[in-house]
Amino acid sequence: MSKKNKNFTGIVFSTNPDFKYEELGENEPETLSPALQQIKVRLETKHRAGKAVTLIENFIGKEEDKVALGKSLKSFCGTGGSVKDGEILVQGDQRDKILQWLHKKGYTKACKV
Repeated sequence: MSKKNKNFTGIVFSTNPDFKYEELGENEPETLSPALQQIKVRLETKHRAGKAVTLIENFIGKEEDKVALGKSLKSFCGTGGSVKDGEILVQGDQRDKILQWLHKKGYTKACKV
């Protein structure tokens, strides 16, 4: 399916003159405050040619906020990484540094898995 048609529900044509098409737009959830976020930090080496990657999961909020959090974590750790598939990836085993930074910024429910 092409990218421009991914929000259609299967309605192709309607003979009803009063028909109004409503798209199923996915509403991004509002970003929770840092104290309410239950972020999980874990280390993963699967499917990465043996390289260790620190994953930050369960961030609830807008995509822009997730990208900003990932950028600040990468700059704090001094490593590379990315934000994709709802996860923040930071290269290397940075779990302790990331947890320390998250607790300092008010993410009190962040934990290491």
